[in-house]
Amino acid sequence: MPEEWRGDLWRAAAQAYAPCYIAGWNACEHWGLTEQIFRDLMVVTARRIGFRKDVIQGTPVKIKVVGSAKMFGMVGVWRGSERVDVSDPSRTIVDLFDDPSMGGGIRHVAEVLEEYLDGPHRDEKLLFDYCARFGNRSVFKRLGYLLEALGLDEPGLIEHCLERMSSGVVMLDPGIDAPGARDSHWNLRVNARIDPVAA
Repeated sequence: MPEEWRGDLWRAAAQAYAPCYIAGWNACEHWGLTEQIFRDLMVVTARRIGFRKDVIQGTPVKIKVVGSAKMFGMVGVWRGSERVDVSDPSRTIVDLFDDPSMGGGIRHVAEVLEEYLDGPHRDEKLLFDYCARFGNRSVFKRLGYLLEALGLDEPGLIEHCLERMSSGVVMLDPGIDAPGARDSHWNLRVNARIDPVAA
């Protein structure tokens, strides 16, 4: 996919759904958090629109509508002569743990998390600040569970998640139609298999 064409697509989306930002798997690609290429464009907008799917320049667009208070953690990037907002790396992670479908499902989100923690974009203070500001404490459950399931040596991060997670039970991946066994430690229905990082 040529960069010039992709830039035109981002600009078109920014104009169509403003105020908005490029999010999810596209932000992962932009920040080098994944090598996987997704055909669809993922956009988060504060504009009240009555649809969640669209097509721009022949490309399917998936749209998530949020309140204006959740429009934070964005960086303006130049696409030709125009600036387009994209979620910064830490905000991208928060979005994926709020809604794993934005990252192509929880298994791919696990890979993105590993890349984030091992790479130059890691900023755990900013990450947790964003998690708290976002207001959905389920993100702490999914994040903490993945840290343990992947066998990552992150006791400080895990403890932080345990202290801040909500009490109710949620699905590890709401986008998967499977019940899953209950993990009482994290109050999750584990409906997807997460394999530990290879030694």
